[in-house]
Amino acid sequence: MIDHRKLGRELGIFHSDPRSGAGLPLWLPAGAAARHAVEEYLRDLEQRNGYQHVYSPPLGRRELFELSGHLGYFADDMFPPMRLSSDDELMLRPALCPHHCLVYLARGRSYRELPLRIAEIGGMYRSERSGVLGGLSRVRAIHLNDAHIFCALSSVGEEVASVLSLVDAAHAALGVRVSSLRLSLRGPGAKYIGSPESWEMAESLLRSALGDRSYVEAPGDAAFYGPKIDIQVADAAGREWTLSTVQLDFDKPERFDLSYVDASGSRQRPVLVHRSLVGSMERLFGYLIEAHEGAFPVWYAPVQVRVLPVSEGVAGAAYSFSAAAASRGLRVDVDVEGGSLGARIRDAAALRVPYVAVIGEREAAGGQVALRLRGGRELPPMPIADALRLIGEEGRLPS
Repeated sequence: MIDHRKLGRELGIFHSDPRSGAGLPLWLPAGAAARHAVEEYLRDLEQRNGYQHVYSPPLGRRELFELSGHLGYFADDMFPPMRLSSDDELMLRPALCPHHCLVYLARGRSYRELPLRIAEIGGMYRSERSGVLGGLSRVRAIHLNDAHIFCALSSVGEEVASVLSLVDAAHAALGVRVSSLRLSLRGPGAKYIGSPESWEMAESLLRSALGDRSYVEAPGDAAFYGPKIDIQVADAAGREWTLSTVQLDFDKPERFDLSYVDASGSRQRPVLVHRSLVGSMERLFGYLIEAHEGAFPVWYAPVQVRVLPVSEGVAGAAYSFSAAAASRGLRVDVDVEGGSLGARIRDAAALRVPYVAVIGEREAAGGQVALRLRGGRELPPMPIADALRLIGEEGRLPS
């Protein structure tokens, strides 16, 4: 594996500039294109599995984070407040769950709505020390594939098992290889919210949901509000990072006084399940760059097909093919100024472009292209429609 900090810059995925600030990477066009495809896939996967998507602000009043417990238990990892007036302070949020609790509270809830699955790819901010920042793996501005499931206690096991199945599906589509699963539990000497009884119940529910999966227990690594399942991946240096997670929380529903009306008309307290299928976009792509050595699967490759006219005389045919590819939703570009054909093929290979479409005089005259696959294999010239169908089948989002 190649360190993503080196390869990501060579491939134009991201850039760091001291004027932007440490831990605040800039996503370049290639990285933004790949990230957009992945986010589109995740939203579609979630929507097909009963999630509703929202947008919420990255800022909140100080009182919101006092209520959620983050200010009391997480203050060292939060940025200082922005004082607007003597009685109004805004803070960059360190997590999305407080806002999603407010979404739940937007109106009264019935048991018929549960489980209510609220999802968002949203920004949150951690005041990390400069010494621990690195590439995309540890940043200060985080865009998290996050969701919160509000459900009855009787549904927790089923919901956690469903989340783990969705994690498996997302990992398979993206090409993620899991190194280990951890059940993160309470440890001695740490600050935790909630009663011992609720923690014991939560830990038991997570163990049951893990079923026959192999995992290790990690005392002391729980969130301050509840135990969690952490799904780990390894980077190029062999270090493990948490990529995906599912967490139980009996505390936020109490703090925010969340309730729903059950079948008998009585008010009940829901359980909150925090989950992320693939973690943050930053850490995910730090891992994916290394795992694939920049050769992403076609469906989220930044450029899916590069068109190379052999000579200036067939540039018109090259741009016509490019327009046809773009109209089908493919990510395509044309290289007419990179030197000789051989040099341009080498440039496309260095950028890990999955398909190179070469158009010479014969191809232009016959309405064809010659496809060269990533890795060097060459296909015989084929009609443009066939080439677009071939690329399109591999390039569409996983179902």
